[in-house]
Amino acid sequence: MTIDLTAHVRAGDGIWWGQGAAEPFPLVDALLDRLDAIGPVRAFSGLTLNRRFRAELPGELTLTSYGAMGELRAVSDAGRLDVVPAHYSCLPRLFAQRRLPGDIGLIQVSPPGPDGLHSLGIGADYAVAAARYSRVLIAEVNRQMPVTRGTPRIPPGRFAAVVHTDRPLPAVPHRDPDPVDQAIAARVASLVDDGDTLQLGVGSLPMAITDALAGHADLGIHSGLIGDGVLRLVEKGVVTGSRKEIDAGVVVAGTAMGGAALYTGITEAPVKFYGAEYTHAPDVLARLGRLVAVNAALEVDLTGQVGAEAAGGRYLGGIGGQADFSGAAARTGARSIIALRSTAGGVSTIVPALGGPVTTARADVDVVVTEHGVAWLRGVPLAERPARLAAIAAPAHRDRLLRSAHRARPR
Repeated sequence: MTIDLTAHVRAGDGIWWGQGAAEPFPLVDALLDRLDAIGPVRAFSGLTLNRRFRAELPGELTLTSYGAMGELRAVSDAGRLDVVPAHYSCLPRLFAQRRLPGDIGLIQVSPPGPDGLHSLGIGADYAVAAARYSRVLIAEVNRQMPVTRGTPRIPPGRFAAVVHTDRPLPAVPHRDPDPVDQAIAARVASLVDDGDTLQLGVGSLPMAITDALAGHADLGIHSGLIGDGVLRLVEKGVVTGSRKEIDAGVVVAGTAMGGAALYTGITEAPVKFYGAEYTHAPDVLARLGRLVAVNAALEVDLTGQVGAEAAGGRYLGGIGGQADFSGAAARTGARSIIALRSTAGGVSTIVPALGGPVTTARADVDVVVTEHGVAWLRGVPLAERPARLAAIAAPAHRDRLLRSAHRARPR
């Protein structure tokens, strides 16, 4: 199962690899093991579940990403991560323009199907475009990577080298939703109408939200990322996609992350995987007139600006697809929702001013939801927003927030 990458990778090359459950762990590990022999390289990684990134990285590696997701937080904390601020919809263009490392791609694919071609399985996202522009592709052919619909097929002759594996796709660790998650989820579900098309992520809160939507009908899904909860809604007949303006009857996604049931069930479900040039494209999202974007945040300020990248002096997230979907939902869709717990580590997440950059503009936020309530912001003047947002903060922090709003003037 090992492969010597020194025959294919040269000093100075730019390398990228697939992310999440589609990350080719054996190939990434082989690269890290031989960088002393290869020499300096620049690499691009998305969200990684690979625990190798918790350890000290070889000095020859310069690592770039669109954010500090998963184990990349440890890399960021160590000062070894170069973050490129970019909307997810722009990643294909950045690969095409050679602004991201793209000489060599390390990908995980399915075994060849009846047509002799390989599938990118559950990891289309930026890999579709990055693979198109790579000089060399090296593949992990995993017997347990499902063949999925939608993604371009890749002929075996496109690969400079392959390693064959038979390993389960990694389950995404998360805690079970707690009462706070469930309270937020119930409020979010009340803002979703039958027939709406949803975008949402994975994790404890999105899991609670999908559970809370079990009583809805004819929901659609168009999302960069889907998890176990979406598949359960499909199986229950809640998600049918029958009222979607485009891709009717189909769940559209860029990648999937969850447990074994998701990875095995995805082949029988009406799911198609597409690259970010489709899933996040402004012109595509503009055609979804009933789009409801549900996104998380680290902080929201008293005017409605959203921070999802950094807090407390640490880079913890990224722009990702939040700005793409929130903007589309607010401008041409149904509504843009930001959902978050009112505190994190005892500190209020509703704040007078963000502790990091603005990820999503206040003009692209229709509603903010915490366990304490719903703050409607669409069409609301700046002068009225602080009171609405303070009202959904944790009670212990409300007076302080209102005092700070009184001292400040809307910007």
